[in-house]
Amino acid sequence: MNVFTRLSNGWKIALNSFSVLKENRQLILFPILSALSMILIITSFVLALFASSGWDIEALRDQGTVVNYVILFLYYVVNYFIVVFFNTALIHCTHLYFQGEKPTIGQGLRFSLHRIGVIFSWAVFAATIGMILRLIQERLGSIGKIITGAIGVVWSIATFFVVPVIAYENLGPLAAFKRSAALMKEKWGESIGATFSFGIIQLLAAVLLAIPSLVLGWLIHPLVGAALFILGFFAVTVIMSAAKVIFVSAIYHQINGDPVKHFNQQLADNLFVEK
Repeated sequence: MNVFTRLSNGWKIALNSFSVLKENRQLILFPILSALSMILIITSFVLALFASSGWDIEALRDQGTVVNYVILFLYYVVNYFIVVFFNTALIHCTHLYFQGEKPTIGQGLRFSLHRIGVIFSWAVFAATIGMILRLIQERLGSIGKIITGAIGVVWSIATFFVVPVIAYENLGPLAAFKRSAALMKEKWGESIGATFSFGIIQLLAAVLLAIPSLVLGWLIHPLVGAALFILGFFAVTVIMSAAKVIFVSAIYHQINGDPVKHFNQQLADNLFVEK
């Protein structure tokens, strides 16, 4: 299968993921809840930092490195926990939909609460990796950035299936990482078209959104244009996030031989080929 065919299949798979989201519009709440939770968490961390320094920016800069690293590690843990928690809920809802059921937000949240222990374990594991990469980057400068950049790409590929793995397989963080990497090594062929397709769609959406934002900013006020772009980009981001999770869920269940109703089976098969 040539690269153009793979890109074409990836594009169709991406569109099919949007179709599933269209049939289950309530699922968009999961990335919205995730984003709002992150905003609250970031605000809380910033306020806590300023409060710990007596609301003095200069004193904040002078705080010990150990304290800063501890706060950063806690932020990483919370960040990973929130993202994986809501993605697990979305994964489960899409699984129910693929089985022919009509999922609800409550079903997804209850499932994530049921898996909260393994989600937290993964968050700590991922945060630890993130801190190690941060330390390498700070200690080695430009070389460190190159090293951590390369490791980051490998990490993203290896953890492609980690959310459905920790959702449905009784594995710890390290085992979940190995399982996800093994699935990629076994099934991921030369096609990466869907990933590029999502990126292209998001880029096109941002460009199309920028045009009316600039027009309104010029005709009315720059703040109006900026507000439109920020709100529109937020909407695009949460839609893309939900569609990507639906894609991951569909391919994971297809690989494991589970029912994947309402999803183009032939296209899903074409994305993954034996090496």
